[in-house]
Amino acid sequence: MTKKRKTTRKRKSQPKTKKKSLLKVWMIQLLVILGCIFLSYCVWLDFQIRKEFEGKRWSVPARVYAQPVELYVGLEIEQKKLIEQLQKASYEPVKKLTKPGQFNSHASIIKLYTRQFHYWDGFEVARKIQIKIKNGYVAEIRVLDDGNAVQIVRLSPALIGKIFPMHDEDRVLISYEEIPPALIKALIAVEDRYFYEHIGIDPIGILRSIFTNLLAGKIKQGGSTLTQQLVKNMFLTRERTYSRKLNEMIMALMLEYHYTKESILAAYVNEIYLGQNGARSIHGFGTAAEFYFAKPLNELNISEISLLVGLVKGASYYNPRKHPQRTIERRNLVLKLLNEQKLISAVEYKRASSIALGVIKKPNWSSAKYPAYLDLVRRHLRRDYHIDDLRNEGLQIHTTLDVSKQEISQNSVKISLSKLDKAKGFKSGSLQSALVMVDQHNGEVLALVGDRNKNQNAFNRALDAKRQIGSLVKPAIYMTALQQANKYNVLTPLDDSKLTLKQKNGKPWSPSNYDNKSHGQVPLVRSIAKSYNISTVRLGMAIGLENVIQTLKTLGVKSSIPKLPSILLGSINLSPYEVTQMYQTIASGGLQIPLKTIRAVLDKKGKPLKHYDLDVREYIEPDSAFLTQYLLTEVVTNGTARRLTRELPSLMPLAGKTGTTNALRDSWFAGFGDRLLAVVWVGRDDNKTAKLTGSTGAMQIWLDVMKIIKPVPLGLIEPEEIDWYEFPDMSNPPDSCYGTKAYPFVSKNPPNYVNCF
Repeated sequence: MTKKRKTTRKRKSQPKTKKKSLLKVWMIQLLVILGCIFLSYCVWLDFQIRKEFEGKRWSVPARVYAQPVELYVGLEIEQKKLIEQLQKASYEPVKKLTKPGQFNSHASIIKLYTRQFHYWDGFEVARKIQIKIKNGYVAEIRVLDDGNAVQIVRLSPALIGKIFPMHDEDRVLISYEEIPPALIKALIAVEDRYFYEHIGIDPIGILRSIFTNLLAGKIKQGGSTLTQQLVKNMFLTRERTYSRKLNEMIMALMLEYHYTKESILAAYVNEIYLGQNGARSIHGFGTAAEFYFAKPLNELNISEISLLVGLVKGASYYNPRKHPQRTIERRNLVLKLLNEQKLISAVEYKRASSIALGVIKKPNWSSAKYPAYLDLVRRHLRRDYHIDDLRNEGLQIHTTLDVSKQEISQNSVKISLSKLDKAKGFKSGSLQSALVMVDQHNGEVLALVGDRNKNQNAFNRALDAKRQIGSLVKPAIYMTALQQANKYNVLTPLDDSKLTLKQKNGKPWSPSNYDNKSHGQVPLVRSIAKSYNISTVRLGMAIGLENVIQTLKTLGVKSSIPKLPSILLGSINLSPYEVTQMYQTIASGGLQIPLKTIRAVLDKKGKPLKHYDLDVREYIEPDSAFLTQYLLTEVVTNGTARRLTRELPSLMPLAGKTGTTNALRDSWFAGFGDRLLAVVWVGRDDNKTAKLTGSTGAMQIWLDVMKIIKPVPLGLIEPEEIDWYEFPDMSNPPDSCYGTKAYPFVSKNPPNYVNCF
């Protein structure tokens, strides 16, 4: 019985042993399978990380720069004005120059430490410069290090805007060599003390965070190293789950295995999120330095660096513009850690923690600063570049914008329109304006205003408002006539008696003068100076509408022009920009140079991609171009723009033309000196009457601008084909004929005798 029982027990235990063996086999197989899956996942993950990290191309916006400010011996500038320019360029006033971006002033001497910059024509290093101002002029410029005199020095150009990537991230790429040592020390002291020792993860930190999370019942801490933070920012979402945390640690180990600490740190400095500007994310310390302090990263002091490092913990929570007290506490905590780790002295800690945050109120590179001008820059760029290159490749776009002239123009438009609204009994904001200012000799657009409010550009009137140009068309008519030197000259008598023409629809058209009078026989010079309509129409019909239209095309007008007599009084719809192109050809002496906003485009490393050289498209014969310029000086001296002579006597001669349309809907003025042409339009968007002539509206803005800018007088240098002859003074009505005056004529066709009329 005993043996049988023993046998029975053995038989019963065999299936259990077998099951255990099978379970072990299954578990081993399962572990092997899971291990293979995990290993395969790790291999795939490793491949993806290396592929993305090595091929990582941060989307970097194109950066748009204004002209650099050029200081040269002989420049007329007050010391106070120069100091204002330096402060606008974020130069810091100090007692002693220690780093770029600083200046000091004493007596008639200004010393400054310029910033290095990659211009389109080469790289310029930072230098200590001394500028001597005497009697309102730059008398001397010297390099302080060697004492050598220089004739010119450039201040790095203002960043006026950016063309952003599709996802609205902003970034200024910084190489490892460009990272300030103080920033590296601060990041390691605050975010990852053992960065140079660990392999991507910090086991002690992980255990500490696990304990904290268990107590809290949820994920509150991550125990993240700098490498893990980089992984989270570059590859993962922001969700707080254990699976994501495990991925983060694995990927951090892989990054550390493949790449150097320097590469990881450089990527971190460029990738970390540090704030928000509307819809745009601020990534990287280089961008944050500009966004918060309007300085390049290498110019930040320890207090400013500590503020940025403090933002890593929570850029929204510690936003210095919204929560300054909270930010001060965080910054001071960073400074305290640096002091405790003996990275800064007690004196440095005390000084840095006691100063104000120093954050600028608004980013001074906002794309809303000069929206109308930037709109034109974008349109010009689209002719040569794909939109993705503009948004993602970090191009450096050097424009022709003169910040000083832009500010003067914008402010003058705003102030003048407010006065005109009030004077005409309009509700504030009823009148609108556009202004285009160029250097007529190279076609560079120096300033552009598309709205009385400089921060708005819903409708860019300078480019898109097509309005009748009125008498601004007249110089093209007189130029066409003067091209026939054997028939017409500046004293040719024109008939200003009443006229009736039959239109295509059979209805009669009788043009009239602004004063509703006819003036009989008038010399050509007086006809344009006084802007007589009847004599102009008679002249235009005599020389032929086809010829006038051809002249307008040669001057640069691209819009369609109807072959109707009414075009002779300006019933042509053009934008202020197109009118400026037309007058550029006249003001340059007959060379049609396409207007441009871009001087050069560089890639993100400063290598030139494209340089926009001078491009002459069409030309007018020098003699007729010169004579037209002369006639426009007569408009200013004796005609509808003579108010300029009274108010700007030291700037004469200047040239210009007023323009007024039916029912006083549009007020125009185009005027120029030697290297400065500006066209102004004033009117209403609803096309109702503005109650303004060219001289009472647009010319008022032009005058206000030029009183500040003080353009160089027009140098009337006649070509070889021109000679001057004395004749009775007929620029004004007959009572002036008792005197004589020199008038220009084409040498081959001088008049023998001219009656006074």
